[in-house]
Amino acid sequence: MAATHNQEPTQLFWFRRDLRLNDNHGLFSALNNGKVIACFVWDRDLLNTLQLDNPRVNFIHQSVCEIKQQLQLIGSDLIVLYGNTQEQLLKLLTTYKIKTLHWNEDYEPWAIIRDQQIQKDFMDYEIHCKMYKDQTIFAKREILTQQSKPYSVYSAYKNTWLKKLAHEGCQSYLSENLLTNFHQLQPQKDDFTPLQHGFEQLPALTGGATQAQQRLLNFTSKLATYNLNRDYPFQDLTSYIGVDLRFGTLSIRQAVQLATSQNNDGSLTWLSELIWRDFFSQVLFNFPYVVTQAFRIEYNNLAYTNNPVWFTAWCNGQTGFPIVDAGMRQLNQTGFMHNRVRMICASFLCKDLLIDWRWGETYFAKKLLDYDLASNNGNWQWCASTGCDAQPYFRIFNPYLQSQKFDPDGEYIRKFIPELSHLDNKTIHCPSNAD
Repeated sequence: MAATHNQEPTQLFWFRRDLRLNDNHGLFSALNNGKVIACFVWDRDLLNTLQLDNPRVNFIHQSVCEIKQQLQLIGSDLIVLYGNTQEQLLKLLTTYKIKTLHWNEDYEPWAIIRDQQIQKDFMDYEIHCKMYKDQTIFAKREILTQQSKPYSVYSAYKNTWLKKLAHEGCQSYLSENLLTNFHQLQPQKDDFTPLQHGFEQLPALTGGATQAQQRLLNFTSKLATYNLNRDYPFQDLTSYIGVDLRFGTLSIRQAVQLATSQNNDGSLTWLSELIWRDFFSQVLFNFPYVVTQAFRIEYNNLAYTNNPVWFTAWCNGQTGFPIVDAGMRQLNQTGFMHNRVRMICASFLCKDLLIDWRWGETYFAKKLLDYDLASNNGNWQWCASTGCDAQPYFRIFNPYLQSQKFDPDGEYIRKFIPELSHLDNKTIHCPSNAD
């Protein structure tokens, strides 16, 4: 790990949920302040909490490997470490005698606690920590009501968000233009591979910023009619960049710039969905109790039946309601589920099976490739009518009507429930009506 260049590095950049070299706020700042070495730490304690079929580990690994390859092409490298994050960072900082550590902020409660502790402990070593906003356009308490309180109603938040964007713009941070400021390093050994630690290689989207750019490019041609087609799972017209925004293989600024530049009904509909990400992020930051409790605390003690047999059937896609079962099988097989079907499956669990939304939220957290705590929690609470700006408690998605409306010919159902493929387009939505 010894330096190989006369000019010693002065800055360390810690990759986290920002796995790209382009338009990276924290990396841009680090590269502007001196010679930089970069690292990624596989946190041993966090990995030990994950199931071996977790779909995200391989995606992260692919993304990290791409950064290593890109840096090696310019004579540097990404130092990949495994162990206790704080110990690994300190070891690296003291080895190179670096005085400034840069990272992009994470707004999940456990991450905030970890980062605050690192800041506090590293002060004893005279190491300065700098943090940057990168995963959202507006964060924390940047958007408040006239009473200086966080928003709990999306429509009002969106209006203020749009006004603030129009006033401040959406600045890119062209870190890709400063890559010559990376410190020269010999190739570094990778301390972690998923296979080495027993994680399964699952069929899912490929990680890395290159693939993220390709997904965005593929979606661009569909964007103008997104408002008309987004709810039909058989058309497969979603962007698939949720996981890229989650792990930062794509800049949220680039996505917003694309949406605002087209300025048509489809792009503005998609922009509204991107704003939902910021909305749920600020909800999580300002009301961290939502991780385990209902946002509307009066709903904390709803009388769920929590039938474990029904829950298992729901998880396995064996409820007998085809649109629900198709969605759950898609999730289990691919790590993805179409957004309309996510709402149908969540409503069915909470309001038809009367199972606690937290059970469903936890299952999605285990299976979704694009799992994001703020969005997953917010959307589940919306469907369960326990969250902020949630649908009314009396609104229950009828799975048969939803299926007939959004998968009229049963194409989505047939794809994931082949045993029903022999049924006609009417009967497939309710097989119990078959002769």
